[in-house]
Amino acid sequence: MTISREPRASYRLQLQPGFGFADAEAAVPYLAELGVSHLHLSPILQAVPGSRHGYDVVDHTTVSQDHGGEAALRTLAETAHAHGLGLIADIVPNHMALPCPAHLNRPLWQMLREGPESPAAGWFDVDWDAQDGRILLPVLGDRLDACLPELGLDEHEGEPVLRYHDHRFPLRPGTEGLPLPELLDRQFYRLAWWRLARTELNYRRFFTVSELIAIRTERPEVFDATHGLLLRLHRDGVLDGFRVDHPDGLADPAAYLRRLGEASGGAYVVVEKILTGEERLPRDWACAGTTGYDALRRIDGVLMAPGPEDEAALAAAARGRADMTQPQGELDAEVNRLARELVRITAAEHGTRDHAPWALRAALAGTLAAYPVYRPYPEPGRPLPSEQARQVRDAAAAAAHRLPPAHAESARVLRDLLLEGGHDEFRARFAQTASAVAAKGVEDTAFYRHHALLGLNEVGGDPAHPGLEPEEFHAWCTRTQQEHPLTMTALSTHDTKRSADARARLAVLAEIPREWQAETAIWQDLAPGGGLPHDPDTEDLLWQTAFAAWPIGGDRLAEVLLKSVREAKLRTSWTDPDEAYEQQVATLARSVPTTPQLAERIGEFVARTAPYARVNTLSAALLHLTVPGVPDLYQGSELPLRTLVDPDNRGIVRLDPPPRTEPGTLAAEKLHVTRTALRVRRADPHPDYTPWPTGSPHLLAFLRGARQLTVVTRLPYALVRAGGWGALELELPPGEWRDELADRRPFSSPVKVGELLADLPVALLTTDR
Repeated sequence: MTISREPRASYRLQLQPGFGFADAEAAVPYLAELGVSHLHLSPILQAVPGSRHGYDVVDHTTVSQDHGGEAALRTLAETAHAHGLGLIADIVPNHMALPCPAHLNRPLWQMLREGPESPAAGWFDVDWDAQDGRILLPVLGDRLDACLPELGLDEHEGEPVLRYHDHRFPLRPGTEGLPLPELLDRQFYRLAWWRLARTELNYRRFFTVSELIAIRTERPEVFDATHGLLLRLHRDGVLDGFRVDHPDGLADPAAYLRRLGEASGGAYVVVEKILTGEERLPRDWACAGTTGYDALRRIDGVLMAPGPEDEAALAAAARGRADMTQPQGELDAEVNRLARELVRITAAEHGTRDHAPWALRAALAGTLAAYPVYRPYPEPGRPLPSEQARQVRDAAAAAAHRLPPAHAESARVLRDLLLEGGHDEFRARFAQTASAVAAKGVEDTAFYRHHALLGLNEVGGDPAHPGLEPEEFHAWCTRTQQEHPLTMTALSTHDTKRSADARARLAVLAEIPREWQAETAIWQDLAPGGGLPHDPDTEDLLWQTAFAAWPIGGDRLAEVLLKSVREAKLRTSWTDPDEAYEQQVATLARSVPTTPQLAERIGEFVARTAPYARVNTLSAALLHLTVPGVPDLYQGSELPLRTLVDPDNRGIVRLDPPPRTEPGTLAAEKLHVTRTALRVRRADPHPDYTPWPTGSPHLLAFLRGARQLTVVTRLPYALVRAGGWGALELELPPGEWRDELADRRPFSSPVKVGELLADLPVALLTTDR
């Protein structure tokens, strides 16, 4: 595919109230000097007023007025271009906001007023056969009867509307004068208690977020309406490329990407595709690659390879995947909808009529739970490709095993339906639901329950395989260079649960598990009330979180802990909070930095392990900036950044004036590594990749083209325990080499590693030959 303005490196900026296009423009001189080629902007279209992330779009025809509007965006682009920078925009094709008030989303408003016959009804994925032909809106604070006194009539743009607190809903024409109970029954929507969303919802949403309603971008008219402004901005040269949010929510991602590529003339496009294990990006996706979680897992993995006895303990983080991914509770509505469709299909087809609805639903739930990757990718009218077919067979077999023998056939009926062409909407909707089950069951549940080492529990992570051998790392890099040389790579994003430098600290713990266990036993004794003696998992979560982000304020630590235990859904949850338990957790978290002996002890441990965390930080940074692909730097990550799960990691980062650092600090070192590596990239951004032998498990090296050699340290604690570099020498390619990171004489082969890495644990060698 043709790529316009190929990026060399990008820098992600989170637009939000307090940081709009003008603020991004003010940062342009600094970011150009830093060495990136593109600004990577969070969603730029009009979202719910006050949105801190922009993924709740309400108007695809308007650039966000909250950020300054289209004129300010164009001014930003002009300033960026003047400094040699382009713009990449995050786009959201899967869903829109179901906002309060609803009229902010005009297509939604029209559908609510006119029902399934409305032209706008084709925008949204609604099962009109459920809920007596109405769309369920779970917005009420209690059951309808209890909320009737809070409902009434109001006016919007000269028309009567239904009012519920800040909500406003249109009235079906001709129902304005009816008594309230009858008026409610006659609408094309059903106002309902918010708790019914779990089981009764009949519109597809983003995962379990009922305030985000899925749109049917697979329909040409919806694609055109939702992408027209973005494509115009691309044609006008304002935007150079797109980051596609959650492509697995789309009915047919491959068809969507083909359409986007054709409509944009081959713009640079990357997709937020989460690859599980050794899963590969589908070959027919017209994009440059992913947004980089696969790179994050490999870079983290090669810098953390525990021994066999430690690996067994770390693998416990992955236990219970099947139980965690059972689509129960929060995803019942999605499974119920699939079950209704499956019952209709089997009832209409000879030979599959006599299957109990409960068995069909159980087969669905079991197959979804056992599916090994995010989802299959069925093409309309075609059987699944062989590898996807194998995954479906294995998942359906696991589901059949859980069913009573007399009903196991229901799982095989589902299997055959998914494997063969036909029933395209059902197959697509199964795939869309599978991605939600994977995300909510694993990343948003299991990863909050099992955390032998928190740094492993990232998006796309695989805690059962915590380390990566250098040979595996080199193989992945070589394949990436061959298949997707312009893929994005990332270490920190707006969605990472812990930023790269927080994970760099946590990686040290994989080398010292027994020392960590002994240290936290002391912390528990020093904590008020002895910590959480009856909840050791949450207490371990607390200590790892505090260590990763130290120094950290009590309120910030409490906020992260509360989000974590709610996502785990063991003792409390967002929908059914245990206030007494949450108070206990929050009180302990807030006390950690304000208990003098405890805070001092944590600080001492952080200081004691800091030399090893420094090595991990700088090694990860240089790998990120030199492996194949386009490094995407998250805002502020050119300096030490130890943020935690959102919203902690989505704060405003001021880049005007540019950050300053004290010489000799980790901040100065990381900024120096970043600037230098980005400068070196300018000469040859995407050269060939060649693994380079080092002769030591603590040293990793590779050639970029023929003139750049990356060298990084790994497993620093074990290195020190083994006595350091000693007399180890590194053979270099022929010629005279200089380290761009250090002001020392040129090197020729062989070079003593202790001399090469005397100042920094990493080196970036170049030659003019």
